Amino acid sequence: MIRGAVVHMTGEQPLLVDLEVLPSASDVALVCTNMRTTSGKRPTFIDAIDSNFVIPYVHIRFVEIPLEALGDQALGLSAAYELDGDEEPELELDEDLLRRVREA
Repeated sequence: MIRGAVVHMTGEQPLLVDLEVLPSASDVALVCTNMRTTSGKRPTFIDAIDSNFVIPYVHIRFVEIPLEALGDQALGLSAAYELDGDEEPELELDEDLLRRVREA
């Protein structure tokens, strides 16, 4: 269970939700429970807070999942993205792109 994920809806205020599993690229909708506002209150459009909610991705801008909400699943992510360091990765410059920018 992933608790405290933030769903940023198109044109709406963010909502806090609980997710059973991480969303995948093949999903067409986000299935969540325990939907609440960022202040912890029940949104006005929800009748029963203990319902399951299915939100089509077309209505979602992005889903924010705090690292601490992942629990044991975060171990693999922190190693892959080196979340412990404060340094940003060194970017390679494309010389052809730089030349075209200078010419413009």
